[in-house]
Amino acid sequence: MSSKRIGILTSGGDCPGLNAVIRGTYKAATQLGYECLGFLKGYEGLYSPVNYITLDRKNTTGILNEGGTILGSTNKGRFAATVGVQDRVELDPELLEGVSQTVQQLGIEGLVCVGGDGSLAVAQQFHEYGIPVVGVPKTIDNDLSATAFTFGFDSAVECATNALDRLHTTAASHERIMVLEVMGRHAGWIALHAGIAGGGDVILLPEIPWTYDDVCHKILDREAKGKKFTLVVIAEGAPLPCGNLIAEEQAGAQARLGGIGPLIAKEIERRLHRECRTVILGHLQRGGAPTTFDRVLATQYGAHAVRLIVEQKFGHMITYSPPEMGSVPIMEAVNEIRTVDPHGAAVQAARALGISFGDCPADENPFAFCHADDSEAPASAEDVAEDAEFTISLCEAATEEALLD
Repeated sequence: MSSKRIGILTSGGDCPGLNAVIRGTYKAATQLGYECLGFLKGYEGLYSPVNYITLDRKNTTGILNEGGTILGSTNKGRFAATVGVQDRVELDPELLEGVSQTVQQLGIEGLVCVGGDGSLAVAQQFHEYGIPVVGVPKTIDNDLSATAFTFGFDSAVECATNALDRLHTTAASHERIMVLEVMGRHAGWIALHAGIAGGGDVILLPEIPWTYDDVCHKILDREAKGKKFTLVVIAEGAPLPCGNLIAEEQAGAQARLGGIGPLIAKEIERRLHRECRTVILGHLQRGGAPTTFDRVLATQYGAHAVRLIVEQKFGHMITYSPPEMGSVPIMEAVNEIRTVDPHGAAVQAARALGISFGDCPADENPFAFCHADDSEAPASAEDVAEDAEFTISLCEAATEEALLD
């Protein structure tokens, strides 16, 4: 048995690419002579009853392109935490002590914690207690700060894009309005990227306030141009125009978002008397095989997590700043969520294409610049000549003064 051990666990909601991280961690660890233990059902496997498996060639072969996680995961139980550290749930000291004993008794030199903001907030508490942990960012929402992309996001976007491709043909055939609701919680990254990639006409995000009037205006504007169907993409965390979120409150846990799509469709039908259908993708975005991008990204995350352990950079999370892999303290990564910039490049590009974000009555192209006012009008030829003569006279006077000196 190897004298050196590394542990790994997957926590929070599942997503494509988890198995790729497990495989990447295992392969990088074995290259350095480490034995790799995988704890089952997230953090729960670390505390009585301790539950883990030894990762080997047999149970990690063929998992690179598989969805889900061979270690299992959970976002409930004794180690559940709210989003971020600002409103985090403090763990019971007995749990922390139990985890610390497990790590010491098994001789684990470093524990790789794969999770989103809530799961990494738990990892931060482990670090503060003295447990050697490193973090790997995982969430389809792509809302972790300090990293350009989290694995799982690209796969979720592809799922939503494929759905839009299919909805496009049926919407055009029947001249319908189709509303697609996607995940993302309080960040609109999935809706924005899928909406652009899938040819969406209206994209509603948590970051950009919208109104029914402006959404309906876009639909009528398309009809006036001969386009008898419209694709509306909405993020589950986008508030209604009144400011309310559609969510199911859960005691001691995060609110479960979802259900805004049907409400919007019903209101559009009431206002425009047009046939409107809704599709809620839900957990379809979490399942299935990871995309090529996510396989590469997740594998890199797993390998570089081992590097952090070797370097003893505990309490850090791997980050991706294309094309480099770096790291930041976990505290920085979960301090606040990363949301869509309403004036960012992707939003500007979408507006330039005529995509509506439900926030203006007419299409506004951000690349259409207003003409300069009269005070900034180009100078006439006469003005230029006068300026040139004045400049020459100044130069001659300066030259004469220099010669006299």
